[in-house]
Amino acid sequence: MTIDVPDTVSRVLVLSGPSGSGKSTIVDRLLADSGVSVREAVSATTRSPRPTEVDGKDYYFLSQEEFSQKQQRGEFVECAEVHGVGDWYGTLATEIQLAHDENAWALLEIDVEGALAVMDHYPDALTIFLLAPSMEEYRRRLESRGTESQDAIERRIGTAEGEVQRADRYRYQVVNDDLDRAVREITEILLAWEEKIHA
Repeated sequence: MTIDVPDTVSRVLVLSGPSGSGKSTIVDRLLADSGVSVREAVSATTRSPRPTEVDGKDYYFLSQEEFSQKQQRGEFVECAEVHGVGDWYGTLATEIQLAHDENAWALLEIDVEGALAVMDHYPDALTIFLLAPSMEEYRRRLESRGTESQDAIERRIGTAEGEVQRADRYRYQVVNDDLDRAVREITEILLAWEEKIHA
């Protein structure tokens, strides 16, 4: 794999991939042990918190009115209504600033639409699209969770197919066929970009 690093680097790391690609597991590994200072950007949402979720840690839980006001003031680097049920999600610019204040990379685990918006704001962002080895593997992983109906799984597969078609908009595509190898590959990319900052 060739790692091409642009002349300028903004310390914004965008990770996208369909449901079942292993994003959450890889994010946890990167935060724990990437050899580079990384801070996950906490998303804001209008949906209600689940019983175990903590405001400011899992999400910033905002009312529709609060979210709308922040949107009108241009405080989001990306935001969108997700799954067509009226819930909004977005990344506040302050989250990226918090990471930069800590001299850390801002890690955004977001969907393709959000990622494209972030690319407009930060054209020198490090963008990585995570793939499972095949659509059959996406399906197997989703079904093995046992948390969704067959209809929901079919919707996610349809979404995944559309997302994979836009994977070439990202600087790198990493296949998660082996978790340790995928983490190692992403870490190598991240380290190469970090070295460019200090060069």
